[in-house]
Amino acid sequence: MTRTHVRRARRRASGVPVALLLPALLGLVFLVLPLVGLLARTPWADLPQRLTAPGVLTALRLSLLTATLATLLCLLLGVPLAWLLARVEFPGRRLVRALVTVPLVLPPVVGGVALLLVFGRRGLLGGWLDATFGISLPFTTAGVVLAEAFVAMPFLVIAVEGALRGADSRYEEAAATLGAGRWTTFTHVTLPLVAPGLAAGAVLCWARALGEFGATITFAGNYPGRTQTMPLAVYLALETDVQAAVVLSLVLLTVSVAILAGLRDRWITSP
Repeated sequence: MTRTHVRRARRRASGVPVALLLPALLGLVFLVLPLVGLLARTPWADLPQRLTAPGVLTALRLSLLTATLATLLCLLLGVPLAWLLARVEFPGRRLVRALVTVPLVLPPVVGGVALLLVFGRRGLLGGWLDATFGISLPFTTAGVVLAEAFVAMPFLVIAVEGALRGADSRYEEAAATLGAGRWTTFTHVTLPLVAPGLAAGAVLCWARALGEFGATITFAGNYPGRTQTMPLAVYLALETDVQAAVVLSLVLLTVSVAILAGLRDRWITSP
């Protein structure tokens, strides 16, 4: 085969079939067009004034606070859980992994109902917490943190478990042969090895917590200054002030795009 034939064959192989190009473009338009509509309807002229409105700032501060606390809770509980799934062989590990990922597919409202049945005043643990310590979690800021952590933790666990499985275990074995204990090996060897995956999982966890709606409104309610986060404020503003809802949505969109852009090198391998 001549070089000319080879070049022609490469061009044909690299060409995009029309049967795939058309639905691909339609899919792109379907995903991008709503975002364009949001940008087109944004009141740019009075945007600074609306962003500094007391209700917007209160909801934004509460969202940032609760999302950060939820992420810290997920790190505290999710990293050991990811290590257990990645490093320890035990009966029922597949079932445990499936249970960990259930919140990914579970409707958030159902998650909120489940949290109420466990942590409500008449729940499995809520009654005991209220009677013993006087702690009531539903319809409080702590309830918001709990709801956000419930739906966001799987993102962290999956990311960290994948990073642990991809890490070279020989470094941990070398540390053990040098006399390092399990905790020292974990903190000084394992965590640095999986630091990029841990950071990416934490950021995704934080972003998911920031955008949580269904479980939050079901378990914590919608009280301004106490449980009304940005997504809940958007929902409420749609009934009274559409322009305010657009501005709040723009803030959440900006945060989401910034997070995805920052994680591009971690999650997208193609140039």
